[in-house]
Amino acid sequence: MSLSSKDIDNLRPKVDKLVVRYHGQSDLTICNVAMSCLSAGYDKRKTCEKLSGVLDSKKAERMTERLMELGAVVKSSLKSSSRKRALAENDDRESKKSKAKEAMDNGNEGGDSVSKAMAAAAAMASSKQPSGGPGMVIPMQLGVAPAVLGGNSNLSSKDIEAMMNNAKKVIEERKKALTALRTDNTKPKFGIMDPQMIVEAEKARRIAQLQAQIQEKINAVNITAAVAAATAHVREVTAKPKPLILDAEGRTVDMEGKEIQLTQRMPTLKANIRAKKREEFKQQLQDKGSEDVTEQTFYDPRIAAKTSIRNKRALKFNEPGKYVALADRMRTKAQLEKLQSEISQIARKTGITTTTKLALITPTDSRDDEVPEVEWWDSIILAGDKYAFKSDGKVIFQGGAVTNLVEHPTQMRAPTDPLRPIYMPVFLTKKERKKIRRQNRREAWKEEQEKIRLGLEPAPEPKLRITNLMRVLGTEAVQDPTKIEAHVREQMAKRQKAHEDANAARKLTPEERRSKKIKKMKEDTTLGVQVAVFRVTDLSNQSKKFKVETNAKQLFMTGTVALFRDCNVIVMEGGPKQMKKYKRLMLHRIKWEEDLVKDSDGNEVPNRCVLVWEGSEKSRSFSGDVKFKLCPTERAARELFKKHKVEHHWDLAYSGAVLETAQDNA
Repeated sequence: MSLSSKDIDNLRPKVDKLVVRYHGQSDLTICNVAMSCLSAGYDKRKTCEKLSGVLDSKKAERMTERLMELGAVVKSSLKSSSRKRALAENDDRESKKSKAKEAMDNGNEGGDSVSKAMAAAAAMASSKQPSGGPGMVIPMQLGVAPAVLGGNSNLSSKDIEAMMNNAKKVIEERKKALTALRTDNTKPKFGIMDPQMIVEAEKARRIAQLQAQIQEKINAVNITAAVAAATAHVREVTAKPKPLILDAEGRTVDMEGKEIQLTQRMPTLKANIRAKKREEFKQQLQDKGSEDVTEQTFYDPRIAAKTSIRNKRALKFNEPGKYVALADRMRTKAQLEKLQSEISQIARKTGITTTTKLALITPTDSRDDEVPEVEWWDSIILAGDKYAFKSDGKVIFQGGAVTNLVEHPTQMRAPTDPLRPIYMPVFLTKKERKKIRRQNRREAWKEEQEKIRLGLEPAPEPKLRITNLMRVLGTEAVQDPTKIEAHVREQMAKRQKAHEDANAARKLTPEERRSKKIKKMKEDTTLGVQVAVFRVTDLSNQSKKFKVETNAKQLFMTGTVALFRDCNVIVMEGGPKQMKKYKRLMLHRIKWEEDLVKDSDGNEVPNRCVLVWEGSEKSRSFSGDVKFKLCPTERAARELFKKHKVEHHWDLAYSGAVLETAQDNA
């Protein structure tokens, strides 16, 4: 049974509530789907399918059940209303038929005016008033059977007379009732009941009934207010405190001297009830704790008995002057420590501490004034317990203990020798390196296969590529080639990413690269230092001066540069590799010939750099970065090198410069 548009509009709020209940919020789409299912009259299965498209399956099932129940209720109400409507229509049709028959009977029989009037009044009442209304003329009230009024049988004179008498009585009763209730003085025509008058009479009766009910309620409210006022008055009277009368024994008695049991008020709030229970429990614990524990069989006098009640912590105030005394003790301790430190410093300067330590180490029972018969170092080689002398005055020792031979000490390692033996590095060819790498990878692969065979590690998935796609997967690649190709490309991208991540993990950070480079550039000079002495005619060019200084710093070399006219001496110290790079810089990379300088005669000659001396020394003579020193005189330059105990470098360089100048002049 499908629903009308009006019924659907009435059902929409209820369906919306169901959507909020099962979906969590209002959704117009779900509501429209549910309303369309109800309006189309779908069964439970089809409604569940429709709702499953816009809602969860479980929620759709539960909501379908509720929708079916709602639709059944609406359909049952519609059926009942339609049944009532059909019954009412049947009644109307029957009444119209009866009216038509009465009119025909009255016309055929040619009855008197009274019967016609009664029939017309009955027809009018039945057509205008509902069934069982107050204005309806019921045939039984007139004393005539319905079959007589509705049939075509002939009436006798006695029947008509009896009917007239009954009709007059009914009309009189109705007139009296209407006269008492109607608002105007209009009188209905004899034998005809006015329907409008009957309706107004019914309205007046209902109004009177409502007024009576309202008056009863007002009276009840007044009675209730009076009762409440009286009760309040009684409470006020009873609320006044009664005089407390006590007898000689302290008991409460009334006016006649009889003992009265006072009512104890119990707490009603749960908090007060719990507080009272806690007080009772504490009292019980105190009563138990007051028992003598020494009477118990398990009492141990060595253990201090503790009460079951925890005593409240009271405030403990410090006595006056407590913290002042504590501060005085701290200040005294600080002064004592300061005094002890000063005494120890003075004793360390004067040497008293060393003497004190020696005195502590020396045994107390030793006697310095006693001279032993034999010294402990001679007791091993002496022949007896005492010193024995020969005729020539020499001490007699054990046989072979002292000879005229010289004992040579064991040979010790020279300070320049390395701690570990140095082997010449073996450089493999490219083919040999590949072979070793191949063998190592083969061994690692075998070990991995053995672990997989033993079940220690899972087997790796096949390494897929576009080229071996059909060979590895076979029928799977034919069934869905697009999916398989996407899977293969994803695996290839995953391998590429793993490779790049591994490279990134092995990649050194900038700090690590810097430290590696520094470690590579720095060399071990504990066994010896390579030294080189250069002489440059002129070092005024800032560009070349910057190269000399910067390269020395980058190679982590030490040394100094003495700036003197026509003889600039550069001394550098470092390892073999460092010295090799620096020599190439000074003798080849820097183009000294580009600059022209004036000699002693004023002629312009090309500038040049000469390697005066190179060799190795035991340790470095200079420390720190390379520094440039301007030396105005020859003596100042020699003092600079003498300060570092390498004045021979200056002598060699300066003598060579003088000889070159003499040769040029010659």
